[in-house]
Amino acid sequence: MAKRSVPMKPRIHAAAAAILLGLLAAEPAIAQPLGPEVAVVTIKVGKERDLRQVVIGFYDGVAPLHVQNFKDLARKRFFNGMRFHRAFPGSLVQTGDPYSRYGPSDRTGTGGPGYTIPAEIRLSHKEGSVAMSRIDGKINPARVSNGSQFYICLKDQPKLNGEYTVFGRVLEGLDALEEISRKGTDPNNFPLEKIVIKRIVIEPRAAS
Repeated sequence: MAKRSVPMKPRIHAAAAAILLGLLAAEPAIAQPLGPEVAVVTIKVGKERDLRQVVIGFYDGVAPLHVQNFKDLARKRFFNGMRFHRAFPGSLVQTGDPYSRYGPSDRTGTGGPGYTIPAEIRLSHKEGSVAMSRIDGKINPARVSNGSQFYICLKDQPKLNGEYTVFGRVLEGLDALEEISRKGTDPNNFPLEKIVIKRIVIEPRAAS
């Protein structure tokens, strides 16, 4: 007796469902709801008198471990006095390294609070996305995040999708970060001017 052929249509539907789930998992960060609080970041650039302000909203429902960690550190004033230690013109700026307080050194980019955070890689990198940095995947296959270093995308960064945890989005002040990104740097992309986080305050998010 000839074997009855197995219909392929259900497999196609299953494949389509898998693709759809993948697309949902990589849904643009801007489409995700924001939590009830924001971080107000006050920045001093060089000898300028006027301080810059950046407001960051959080994706509490998507990256709860990262969001809570960031809020806890901010409330402990952990970030106060840290410098922006990486700047790539029109692309990305990075801060959150305790070693940056002392200026450029061999340790720049290696500091943190002494722990890591399990990966919560669910969102794509869009303009304004805030994400945690981490050590290279070759020695960090679980892609756990550094406990305090974070970066902000100044444009879409599709090459970073699926690699790092996005946990927030800039709501105000992206222009100030864009200006910071274009400051002169040393060969390791450390800004020559002293660009410092004066404070980060967690506040209720204003109703839109």
